Amino acid sequence: MTSGVGRRPRIAVPARFSERASALRYAAEVTSRNLVEAVWAAGGEPLVMHPHAPGGEADHVEVAGRLEMADGVLLPGGGDLAGRWTGQPEHPTLYDVDVEQDAFDLAVARVCLERGIPLLAICRGLQVVNAARGGTVVQDMDHAYGEMRHHRHHRHHIEVEPGSLLGQVVGLKVEASCYHHQCLAELGSGLHVVARAEEGVIEAVELGGSPGWFLGVQWHPEDTWADDPQQLALFRALVDASR
Repeated sequence: MTSGVGRRPRIAVPARFSERASALRYAAEVTSRNLVEAVWAAGGEPLVMHPHAPGGEADHVEVAGRLEMADGVLLPGGGDLAGRWTGQPEHPTLYDVDVEQDAFDLAVARVCLERGIPLLAICRGLQVVNAARGGTVVQDMDHAYGEMRHHRHHRHHIEVEPGSLLGQVVGLKVEASCYHHQCLAELGSGLHVVARAEEGVIEAVELGGSPGWFLGVQWHPEDTWADDPQQLALFRALVDASR
């Protein structure tokens, strides 16, 4: 889909279910203000989508139809994926699991990759893409890497693969703001690593042969975009690809 003259590219952002929000009396659907402000600052029009997949069953055709209004998609962070999607037993530390949220996000990822809709996947969003491509996740990083290597409230420098799309967008060195206790394990079909943390955690992937623009990052560029041009560049790249 092409954007009209003078119109901001429409970037769809699936909402996150929340049991409570301080300004509301009931359960809510929310998104990160930092995230939508980053999309806006990059020149996009963020549109928050209602996740609809009752009982953990998404209608692929329906989701594809709903995404016809979008020029690009941003799959954001959030709670953990249920083990059923990657064929793994569920670790006791999983939190905020919601199979309707999972099923909707998975359908969005598949539609984007099949139809070439520009897609930026962040943290959980990257894990969703990996699951959609048949990959698995490390369900608890403290158990896999040790508590001294956890990635919650953590910043570190990572090196990016030369010649990668990510390298073209942010350069070959970037400071990543991390908040996650899951990460990628076995890679899904077609995905390849373009950045890792020093202990080997996968920090970014790309997809070979994709019909559209795609980047997946494990860190949260929305945390620091206002002060770090490299992080804002990720959102600008998505918006530019969506024009």
